[in-house]
Amino acid sequence: MNQLNRKQKIIAIIIVTIIGIGIYCYTDAIENTNNEEIENVLEVVPTNTIEETEEKNIFVHIAGCVQKEGMLELSSNSRIADAIEKAGGLTQDADLSDINLAYILEDGMKIYIPNQNERQENNEITENIPNTATMQIQDTNKKQDVININTATQEELDTLPGIGPATVIKIIEYRKEKGKFKQKEEIKEVSGIGEAKYEKIKEYISVK
Repeated sequence: MNQLNRKQKIIAIIIVTIIGIGIYCYTDAIENTNNEEIENVLEVVPTNTIEETEEKNIFVHIAGCVQKEGMLELSSNSRIADAIEKAGGLTQDADLSDINLAYILEDGMKIYIPNQNERQENNEITENIPNTATMQIQDTNKKQDVININTATQEELDTLPGIGPATVIKIIEYRKEKGKFKQKEEIKEVSGIGEAKYEKIKEYISVK
């Protein structure tokens, strides 16, 4: 009877050992599977996701009737209203009648906030066109060079005779929406440029 009990004990030990090994192997397999799934998930997620979501700042120059003139650093997609706020706000004589506060700014842009007297004094030059950012007025009597209206900058367009800052902005916005001008006569499709104004500028523009 004692001999039989010893055999039973040995068999029991063997069975327990086998069960233990089986449990260990099963647990290890599950852990390895979970680790592989985690690694696969990490491989799917781009390592530069955080970097891509970071916003790039822009720099603009604000002048005129604001508390603090000068260069400002703003987040991308900032608007003229944001620039005015960062510049300390407006002065008492500021005129916003021609300023679109919701206009989205671009890097390197200059914003000029006129005073109330300028509206009357420079009416023929600046034009009463809403939803535009009024740019600094330049001398239109200086010698004109022929410019490519498809690539001309704000400063270059502003040198055209009879073209005020408001119309300059509208030409740039037209290019963004419609694409390049195929013929220079197409500039007459820009609001504010009629036949008479086109006759004044046609010798100074091209579509190379």
